[in-house]
Amino acid sequence: MCLRTCTGLIVALLAIAAGATGQTKNVAERLGYPADAKLLIVHADDLAVSHSVDAASFDALDKGGVTSASIMVPCPWLNEVAAYAKDNPKADLGLHLTLTSEWKIYRWGPVESKGKVASLLDSSGYLWPETGPAVQNLKAEETGREIRAQIERSIAAGIHPTHLDSHMGVLFAKPELFAVLVRVAHEYHLPFLTPRIPGDPTKLLSQLSEKDVIVDSIVMANPTVHADQWKQFYGNAIKNLKPGLSEMIVHLGHDDAELQAVTIDHPDFGSAWRQRDYDFVTSPEFKKVLEENHIVLIQWRDLQKLLK
Repeated sequence: MCLRTCTGLIVALLAIAAGATGQTKNVAERLGYPADAKLLIVHADDLAVSHSVDAASFDALDKGGVTSASIMVPCPWLNEVAAYAKDNPKADLGLHLTLTSEWKIYRWGPVESKGKVASLLDSSGYLWPETGPAVQNLKAEETGREIRAQIERSIAAGIHPTHLDSHMGVLFAKPELFAVLVRVAHEYHLPFLTPRIPGDPTKLLSQLSEKDVIVDSIVMANPTVHADQWKQFYGNAIKNLKPGLSEMIVHLGHDDAELQAVTIDHPDFGSAWRQRDYDFVTSPEFKKVLEENHIVLIQWRDLQKLLK
């Protein structure tokens, strides 16, 4: 999940040429598709943040509306996700590495002991509420300690993550933090969402291995999209996809009392927003526009195989 302060970070995730990492084949070819195939991961963020988000995301996964999802390990509904993962071992579930706690009333802290990750905490003892303060205060060593703890907790719960990404874009916001993500992902042999980092691109590319997978484009609704333009936004985005690997990030949920309470005073990425996302990815119109534009749906699990 990501609020207005980080929307620009996510929607600005762009391609880094595969050739820059020394790969002679693009991702489509490495997966056995034609070089000009349009590959798309339809990805649901924020599992474990609430029962409403879990229920909508599980249903979309079961119906094929999304092909992948990622989990916020510090959040209280983790056990529900773990139970789903146990019952659905083929479900493509990664980790939405969580270093912020953004809602007004509903907050959470780190997985690691607070004394070991003090730079991750605001004055109330929770994770920082926004990306900016988090990036300014996080120490790289403590950040690595926390995201390893999140991975280990997920594994202990019986979840075997297929990939890593970053809640509210914190790990994409500064090269030093992105370096932590790359290092930990390599340790666990997991693919990870790779953005273009501001500054010298060689500093980023030098951290990547030849097997690392680059996402060419990101599709995600933002606060400038009006509610009555929701289907049109996604439809146009799919029609405009270019050959390569894209990810469409959606935020699913039901506009019910629980999620309304969680997201109170935050219409951006709030309960009504999530209902609209859910309604679209489970609609016949979504399936039709994918078929009409010859989109090949894949999972992060497919990309994980490329690391072996």
